[in-house]
Amino acid sequence: MTDHDNELELRRKKLQFRGAHRGTKENDILVGRFMDAHLAALTERQLDDFEALIVDVPEADFFKWATGKEKAPVAYDTDVLAMINELSNAR
Repeated sequence: MTDHDNELELRRKKLQFRGAHRGTKENDILVGRFMDAHLAALTERQLDDFEALIVDVPEADFFKWATGKEKAPVAYDTDVLAMINELSNAR
């Protein structure tokens, strides 16, 4: 494993911890499903997008976007958010 691979793995572990502690049970479930299905295979860009969603976005906004109740602003309307939405039961 290269240093770059090790850095990505460490980053994934940190994001997994943060993602599992979003705050609301509903968001924890949504993010947990996403992480179980996709976290290990995310590219660096997707990790950036995922990190922005779980760090920068307020809980209520995240839930509305992740469940498709509201459209996310362009900056957050990424393939990562689409993957999370795909795993939600809201559809």
